[in-house]
Amino acid sequence: MARRKKGNRVHGWVFLDKPLGMGSTQAVAMVRRAFNAQKAGHAGTLDPLATGLLAIALGEATKTVPYMTDAGKTYTFTVRWGEATETCDAEGEVCATSPKRPARHDITGVLPGFVGQIEQAPPAYSAIKIDGQRAYDLARAGEQVEMAKRPVQVDSLTLTGCPDEDHATFEVCCGKGIYVRSLARDMALALGTQGHVTALRRIATGGVSIDDCVEAGVFDDADAGDLSGLLHPVETVLDHMPVVELEEMAAGKVAHGNPVESLVGGRFCNGDEVLLTRSGAPLAIAQVKDALIQPLRVFQLDN
Repeated sequence: MARRKKGNRVHGWVFLDKPLGMGSTQAVAMVRRAFNAQKAGHAGTLDPLATGLLAIALGEATKTVPYMTDAGKTYTFTVRWGEATETCDAEGEVCATSPKRPARHDITGVLPGFVGQIEQAPPAYSAIKIDGQRAYDLARAGEQVEMAKRPVQVDSLTLTGCPDEDHATFEVCCGKGIYVRSLARDMALALGTQGHVTALRRIATGGVSIDDCVEAGVFDDADAGDLSGLLHPVETVLDHMPVVELEEMAAGKVAHGNPVESLVGGRFCNGDEVLLTRSGAPLAIAQVKDALIQPLRVFQLDN
C-alpha cells in the first residue's frame, strides 16, 4: 500500500511579489507551509537581491511549470556605471573601475546592438553547471571560471531614466535563459566603461504581471482557509494553448493516460499541444499526433 503524502492536496498558482533578501527556495517553502501543500515548485529563479514576480506552483500546477519557465519575461533594472563587480551585481566586490560616465544619447545609441538574438556569456557567479559543479561554487573557491557564450533572445530594451550620472534605469522584455547582470556588464563595456546591476525587478512573465502578485506579508499569520482566494487555477499559465472539450467517454480514457481519436479535424498540425477539458475543467495537456490526441500530462485535481 502506497504511503499517503503529508499535507493537503492544494492545486493552483500563487504569484508572489518576492521581497529583497528572500531566496526563491525560501519563498516556495513559505507558501507551501502556509497552504500545508503536498507539493510545490517555482518557475524562474529570482536571486535574493532581485524582487518581483515569482510564480509558485502548488500540487498539480507543478505539471505546468515548464510552460511558465519558457514564457517571455519583463524586468526593470538599474545599472551603476563606473564599477564592475565579481558577481555583476551589488553583492560582489568591485573588481574594475572606470572614470567614464556615458551620456544619455550614447546609451540609447548602443541599445539596438542588444536587441534580437544576441550572444551572451553568463556571469561566473551563476547556477550553470561546469563539469558537474555549479559555476558559483567554483568562483567562490577562487577558480578561474570561463563561461561560454550562448544565444539569448531580447525582444526590447528601453532606457527609462538617468537619475544621475552614475546610474541609468532600463526595461527589458526577453526570453528564458537571459542574465540581466550580463546584459548590464556588456552594455557598460560597449560604452567604454564598467557597470553592474544595483536593482532588478521582474514585472511580468507570460500573461501574468506584477499586478497579479501578492505581498509576502500575507503569509505571516494566515492559515490555508484564509489563503484560498490567492490561488489561481492550474490552467492560468496555459492561456496560450487551444482548448479541446471532451465528451465523457473520451475524458475517461484521457484520465487514465490513454489517447483518444482526434476530434479537431484540420484545426491543428502534428505536434501541436492542446489543453483537454471536461465541462470546462482541465483534464490534460496533450499533443496532436495524426489521428490521435496523446495525453502528455494528466491532471489529478480531485481532492
